[in-house]
Amino acid sequence: MIDIKHKETGEVLASIDAGEFAGADLRDMRLNGADLTGADLSGANLEFSDLVGADLSGASLRGAVLLSAHLNDADLTGADLTRVRAGSERPAQAAVLSGASLRSANLEGADLRNAEVRGANLQQAKLTAADMRGTDFSGSNLCHITATKALFIKASLREANLCGADLRECHLNDANLVRASMHDADLTSVQPGGFTVANLANFEGADLRNARFSKAVVQDANFRNANLTDVDFTGAVLGGAILRGANVAGADFRGVELASVTMEFANFSKALNATIPSYKKHLR
Repeated sequence: MIDIKHKETGEVLASIDAGEFAGADLRDMRLNGADLTGADLSGANLEFSDLVGADLSGASLRGAVLLSAHLNDADLTGADLTRVRAGSERPAQAAVLSGASLRSANLEGADLRNAEVRGANLQQAKLTAADMRGTDFSGSNLCHITATKALFIKASLREANLCGADLRECHLNDANLVRASMHDADLTSVQPGGFTVANLANFEGADLRNARFSKAVVQDANFRNANLTDVDFTGAVLGGAILRGANVAGADFRGVELASVTMEFANFSKALNATIPSYKKHLR
Protein backbone atom coordinates (compact mmCIF):
# COMPACT_ATOMS: atom_id res chain seq x y z
CA MET A 1 0.00 0.00 0.00
CA ILE A 2 1.32 3.44 -0.99
CA ASP A 3 -0.11 6.69 0.32
CA ILE A 4 -0.15 9.82 -1.85
CA LYS A 5 0.00 12.91 0.33
CA HIS A 6 -0.60 16.60 -0.23
CA LYS A 7 2.67 18.47 -0.74
CA GLU A 8 1.85 21.09 1.91
CA THR A 9 -0.62 19.67 4.40
CA GLY A 10 0.52 16.05 4.40
CA GLU A 11 -3.10 14.95 4.05
CA VAL A 12 -3.48 11.53 2.46
CA LEU A 13 -5.16 12.12 -0.91
CA ALA A 14 -5.22 8.51 -2.06
CA SER A 15 -3.90 5.08 -1.18
CA ILE A 16 -2.70 2.72 -3.90
CA ASP A 17 -3.01 -1.01 -3.35
CA ALA A 18 0.32 -1.75 -5.03
CA GLY A 19 3.98 -1.88 -4.20
CA GLU A 20 4.98 0.77 -6.74
CA PHE A 21 3.55 3.49 -9.00
CA ALA A 22 5.17 2.21 -12.21
CA GLY A 23 2.48 0.82 -14.50
CA ALA A 24 -0.22 1.53 -11.92
CA ASP A 25 -3.83 2.32 -12.80
CA LEU A 26 -4.33 5.85 -11.48
CA ARG A 27 -7.22 6.85 -13.70
CA ASP A 28 -9.77 9.44 -12.59
CA MET A 29 -8.03 10.22 -9.28
CA ARG A 30 -8.19 13.51 -7.41
CA LEU A 31 -4.51 14.25 -6.77
CA ASN A 32 -4.41 18.04 -6.90
CA GLY A 33 -1.46 19.34 -4.92
CA ALA A 34 -0.02 15.85 -4.52
CA ASP A 35 3.61 15.28 -3.54
CA LEU A 36 4.97 12.95 -6.22
CA THR A 37 8.49 14.34 -6.22
CA GLY A 38 10.87 11.90 -7.92
CA ALA A 39 8.16 9.23 -8.18
CA ASP A 40 8.50 6.44 -10.75
CA LEU A 41 5.24 6.69 -12.69
CA SER A 42 6.63 5.17 -15.88
CA GLY A 43 3.88 3.43 -17.84
CA ALA A 44 1.23 4.54 -15.34
CA ASN A 45 -2.29 5.36 -16.54
CA LEU A 46 -3.30 8.80 -15.26
CA GLU A 47 -6.15 9.32 -17.70
CA PHE A 48 -8.77 11.82 -16.44
CA SER A 49 -6.76 12.40 -13.23
CA ASP A 50 -6.61 15.75 -11.46
CA LEU A 51 -2.97 16.71 -10.83
CA VAL A 52 -3.48 20.46 -10.65
CA GLY A 53 -0.63 22.03 -8.71
CA ALA A 54 0.97 18.65 -8.02
CA ASP A 55 4.73 18.38 -7.44
CA LEU A 56 6.13 15.94 -10.00
CA SER A 57 9.59 17.46 -10.15
CA GLY A 58 12.19 14.88 -11.08
CA ALA A 59 9.50 12.22 -11.55
CA SER A 60 9.62 9.59 -14.28
CA LEU A 61 6.53 9.43 -16.48
CA ARG A 62 8.13 7.58 -19.37
CA GLY A 63 5.36 6.21 -21.58
CA ALA A 64 2.67 7.27 -19.09
CA VAL A 65 -0.88 7.99 -20.27
CA LEU A 66 -2.06 11.54 -19.47
CA LEU A 67 -5.07 11.76 -21.76
CA SER A 68 -7.69 14.18 -20.39
CA ALA A 69 -5.49 14.73 -17.32
CA HIS A 70 -5.31 18.18 -15.71
CA LEU A 71 -1.82 19.31 -14.73
CA ASN A 72 -2.42 23.05 -14.58
CA ASP A 73 0.32 24.74 -12.54
CA ALA A 74 1.97 21.37 -11.82
CA ASP A 75 5.72 21.26 -11.19
CA LEU A 76 7.33 18.90 -13.71
CA THR A 77 10.78 20.46 -13.53
CA GLY A 78 13.37 17.95 -14.72
CA ALA A 79 10.73 15.24 -15.13
CA ASP A 80 11.18 12.41 -17.64
CA LEU A 81 8.17 12.51 -19.99
CA THR A 82 9.77 10.54 -22.81
CA ARG A 83 7.11 9.15 -25.15
CA VAL A 84 4.33 10.27 -22.80
CA ARG A 85 0.80 10.07 -24.24
CA ALA A 86 -0.79 13.42 -23.48
CA GLY A 87 -2.22 14.32 -26.90
CA SER A 88 -5.03 13.27 -29.16
CA GLU A 89 -6.60 14.12 -32.50
CA ARG A 90 -9.61 15.20 -30.42
CA PRO A 91 -8.72 18.33 -28.41
CA ALA A 92 -11.14 17.37 -25.63
CA GLN A 93 -9.05 14.26 -24.92
CA ALA A 94 -5.71 16.06 -24.74
CA ALA A 95 -4.01 16.95 -21.44
CA VAL A 96 -4.07 20.43 -19.91
CA LEU A 97 -0.64 21.72 -18.79
CA SER A 98 -1.27 25.44 -18.73
CA GLY A 99 0.91 27.25 -16.22
CA ALA A 100 2.95 24.13 -15.56
CA SER A 101 6.71 24.15 -15.05
CA LEU A 102 8.41 21.82 -17.53
CA ARG A 103 11.79 23.43 -17.21
CA SER A 104 14.56 21.03 -18.29
CA ALA A 105 11.98 18.24 -18.68
CA ASN A 106 12.57 15.47 -21.21
CA LEU A 107 9.67 15.21 -23.67
CA GLU A 108 11.48 13.40 -26.45
CA GLY A 109 9.03 11.55 -28.68
CA ALA A 110 6.09 12.78 -26.59
CA ASP A 111 2.57 12.96 -28.02
CA LEU A 112 1.22 16.43 -27.14
CA ARG A 113 -1.22 16.85 -30.02
CA ASN A 114 -3.83 19.52 -29.29
CA ALA A 115 -2.72 19.76 -25.65
CA GLU A 116 -3.24 23.05 -23.81
CA VAL A 117 0.15 24.32 -22.61
CA ARG A 118 -0.51 28.05 -22.28
CA GLY A 119 1.74 30.21 -20.15
CA ALA A 120 3.93 27.25 -19.24
CA ASN A 121 7.67 27.25 -18.58
CA LEU A 122 9.54 24.89 -20.89
CA GLN A 123 12.97 26.53 -20.74
CA GLN A 124 15.70 24.12 -21.85
CA ALA A 125 13.21 21.27 -22.25
CA LYS A 126 13.98 18.46 -24.70
CA LEU A 127 11.27 18.05 -27.35
CA THR A 128 13.18 16.12 -30.00
CA ALA A 129 10.79 14.31 -32.38
CA ALA A 130 7.78 15.28 -30.23
CA ASP A 131 4.38 15.50 -31.91
CA MET A 132 2.88 18.90 -31.10
CA ARG A 133 0.43 19.29 -33.95
CA GLY A 134 -2.27 21.75 -32.91
CA THR A 135 -0.77 22.24 -29.43
CA ASP A 136 -1.47 25.60 -27.79
CA PHE A 137 1.75 27.10 -26.38
CA SER A 138 0.43 30.69 -26.37
CA GLY A 139 2.51 32.88 -24.09
CA SER A 140 4.74 30.01 -22.98
CA ASN A 141 8.48 30.19 -22.35
CA LEU A 142 10.28 27.79 -24.69
CA CYS A 143 13.59 29.59 -24.55
CA HIS A 144 16.55 27.35 -25.48
CA ILE A 145 14.44 24.23 -26.04
CA THR A 146 15.88 21.39 -28.11
CA ALA A 147 13.15 20.41 -30.56
CA THR A 148 14.91 18.95 -33.58
CA LYS A 149 12.65 17.07 -35.98
CA ALA A 150 9.58 17.99 -33.92
CA LEU A 151 6.12 18.61 -35.37
CA PHE A 152 4.57 22.02 -34.65
CA ILE A 153 2.08 21.87 -37.54
CA LYS A 154 -0.85 24.24 -36.84
CA ALA A 155 0.47 24.78 -33.30
CA SER A 156 -0.18 28.10 -31.58
CA LEU A 157 3.04 29.75 -30.41
CA ARG A 158 1.51 33.20 -30.33
CA GLU A 159 3.62 35.54 -28.17
CA ALA A 160 5.71 32.57 -27.01
CA ASN A 161 9.40 32.95 -26.17
CA LEU A 162 11.54 30.73 -28.42
CA CYS A 163 14.81 32.61 -28.03
CA GLY A 164 17.78 30.44 -28.89
CA ALA A 165 15.50 27.48 -29.63
CA ASP A 166 16.94 24.55 -31.60
CA LEU A 167 14.23 23.99 -34.22
CA ARG A 168 16.34 22.29 -36.85
CA GLU A 169 14.34 20.19 -39.29
CA CYS A 170 11.08 21.04 -37.53
CA HIS A 171 7.74 21.14 -39.33
CA LEU A 172 6.06 24.46 -38.55
CA ASN A 173 3.54 24.48 -41.38
CA ASP A 174 0.60 26.81 -40.65
CA ALA A 175 1.89 27.51 -37.13
CA ASN A 176 0.83 30.72 -35.38
CA LEU A 177 3.97 32.61 -34.31
CA VAL A 178 2.46 36.09 -34.17
CA ARG A 179 4.62 38.36 -32.00
CA ALA A 180 6.73 35.40 -30.88
CA SER A 181 10.26 36.08 -29.63
CA MET A 182 12.57 33.93 -31.76
CA HIS A 183 15.84 35.82 -31.74
CA ASP A 184 18.84 33.52 -32.23
CA ALA A 185 16.61 30.52 -33.02
CA ASP A 186 18.09 27.84 -35.29
CA LEU A 187 15.81 26.60 -38.08
CA THR A 188 18.51 25.12 -40.32
CA SER A 189 19.35 21.48 -41.02
CA VAL A 190 20.66 18.79 -38.70
CA GLN A 191 22.31 16.89 -41.53
CA PRO A 192 22.83 17.20 -45.31
CA GLY A 193 19.57 16.74 -47.19
CA GLY A 194 17.41 17.71 -44.21
CA PHE A 195 15.39 20.89 -44.01
CA THR A 196 12.98 22.89 -41.89
CA VAL A 197 9.48 23.47 -43.30
CA ALA A 198 7.39 26.46 -42.24
CA ASN A 199 5.02 26.94 -45.17
CA LEU A 200 2.04 29.21 -44.37
CA ALA A 201 3.44 29.95 -40.91
CA ASN A 202 2.44 33.32 -39.45
CA PHE A 203 5.46 35.25 -38.11
CA GLU A 204 3.69 38.64 -38.14
CA GLY A 205 5.37 41.05 -35.72
CA ALA A 206 7.75 38.34 -34.49
CA ASP A 207 11.25 39.12 -33.21
CA LEU A 208 13.55 36.96 -35.37
CA ARG A 209 16.82 38.82 -34.92
CA ASN A 210 19.84 36.64 -35.74
CA ALA A 211 17.61 33.62 -36.44
CA ARG A 212 18.91 31.08 -38.96
CA PHE A 213 16.68 29.92 -41.82
CA SER A 214 19.41 28.67 -44.12
CA LYS A 215 17.90 26.26 -46.71
CA ALA A 216 14.56 26.28 -44.90
CA VAL A 217 11.35 25.99 -46.93
CA VAL A 218 9.16 28.92 -45.87
CA GLN A 219 6.72 29.38 -48.73
CA ASP A 220 3.67 31.63 -48.36
CA ALA A 221 4.73 32.52 -44.80
CA ASN A 222 3.72 35.86 -43.29
CA PHE A 223 6.63 37.98 -42.00
CA ARG A 224 4.65 41.23 -42.04
CA ASN A 225 6.23 43.81 -39.70
CA ALA A 226 8.60 41.19 -38.30
CA ASN A 227 12.09 42.06 -37.08
CA LEU A 228 14.36 40.14 -39.46
CA THR A 229 17.56 41.98 -38.54
CA ASP A 230 20.63 39.86 -39.37
CA VAL A 231 18.52 36.78 -40.20
CA ASP A 232 20.32 34.14 -42.29
CA PHE A 233 18.02 33.25 -45.20
CA THR A 234 20.79 31.86 -47.43
CA GLY A 235 19.40 29.29 -49.83
CA ALA A 236 15.93 29.45 -48.26
CA VAL A 237 12.77 28.98 -50.33
CA LEU A 238 10.55 32.03 -49.72
CA GLY A 239 8.16 31.83 -52.66
CA GLY A 240 4.96 33.73 -51.92
CA ALA A 241 6.20 34.97 -48.54
CA ILE A 242 5.03 38.36 -47.25
CA LEU A 243 7.77 40.65 -45.95
CA ARG A 244 5.69 43.82 -46.06
CA GLY A 245 7.00 46.32 -43.52
CA ALA A 246 9.60 43.90 -42.17
CA ASN A 247 12.98 45.09 -40.90
CA VAL A 248 15.49 43.27 -43.10
CA ALA A 249 18.64 45.21 -42.17
CA GLY A 250 21.61 42.86 -42.29
CA ALA A 251 19.47 39.91 -43.38
CA ASP A 252 21.32 37.64 -45.82
CA PHE A 253 19.29 36.64 -48.90
CA ARG A 254 22.08 34.94 -50.82
CA GLY A 255 20.60 32.44 -53.26
CA VAL A 256 16.99 33.43 -52.46
CA GLU A 257 14.50 33.95 -55.29
CA LEU A 258 12.60 37.15 -54.45
CA ALA A 259 10.42 37.41 -57.55
CA SER A 260 7.20 36.31 -55.83
CA VAL A 261 7.99 37.76 -52.39
CA THR A 262 5.86 40.71 -51.21
CA MET A 263 8.40 43.42 -50.33
CA GLU A 264 6.41 46.68 -50.02
CA PHE A 265 7.53 48.97 -47.18
CA ALA A 266 10.49 46.70 -46.40
CA ASN A 267 13.77 48.61 -46.81
CA PHE A 268 16.17 46.25 -48.58
CA SER A 269 18.92 48.86 -48.91
CA LYS A 270 20.67 47.40 -45.85
CA ALA A 271 19.92 43.76 -46.65
CA LEU A 272 22.76 41.50 -47.81
CA ASN A 273 23.01 39.68 -51.14
CA ALA A 274 19.43 40.49 -52.12
CA THR A 275 18.89 40.15 -55.88
CA ILE A 276 15.80 42.29 -56.38
CA PRO A 277 13.92 42.05 -59.72
CA SER A 278 13.99 45.35 -61.60
CA TYR A 279 10.22 45.77 -61.46
CA LYS A 280 10.37 45.68 -57.64
CA LYS A 281 13.20 48.13 -57.10
CA HIS A 282 10.98 51.19 -56.83
CA LEU A 283 8.44 49.76 -54.43
CA ARG A 284 8.05 51.63 -51.17
